[in-house]
Amino acid sequence: MYELYVITDEDLSNGLSHAEIARLACEGGADVIQLRDKHMGKEELLAVAKDIRKITDSHDVLFFVNDHLDVAIESHADGVHLGQSDLELMDPFDIVFKELLIGISVSSPYEAFAAEMSGADYIGLGPVFETSSKDDAGSAVGLASLREISDLVNIPIVAIGGITKENIPSVIAAGADGVAVISAVVSQKDVRGAAKELKGIVDGAVIKASEGRR
Repeated sequence: MYELYVITDEDLSNGLSHAEIARLACEGGADVIQLRDKHMGKEELLAVAKDIRKITDSHDVLFFVNDHLDVAIESHADGVHLGQSDLELMDPFDIVFKELLIGISVSSPYEAFAAEMSGADYIGLGPVFETSSKDDAGSAVGLASLREISDLVNIPIVAIGGITKENIPSVIAAGADGVAVISAVVSQKDVRGAAKELKGIVDGAVIKASEGRR
């Protein structure tokens, strides 16, 4: 469900728009697209979100909006991804949230447990490795922390931060259910091809990890 999670970023895309990134990533096999933009106003962001919703619908791909709950609702996104500062918005009894899948960014076992208890459908753990794709990413949590959190929570874990085709197998083996990427797809000359390659690596790693747990 969350195996290859591609986050759009026009600042890193070699001139491609959010919608173009989404289309190419979907064609390459992405399972999830997240719209992330720190510059656009609400109206512009909503228009982009509606465009991406059409693209993801046509490819049967999940669509999440980063941070903006109102945009997620109005664009009929599948879900919203929230940071730690947004946790106070979480209300398990709020009908709005029952209509959306909820992802929460975490960087520690405590945050992971709290996110699950708050009703999150998955957690985005990171940065697993050092990364320059997000200015506010913080220090790398490492594979040991990923393993600990995998044993702690019962919801899917999407690893983010410094994810490359070389380290994906170790991330999945450590307990991640999927990987979230920005530059590993968005910044590549062939976005579709990069997504296809990573999707194949993730799927292979997931199969190998599941066989190892039998």
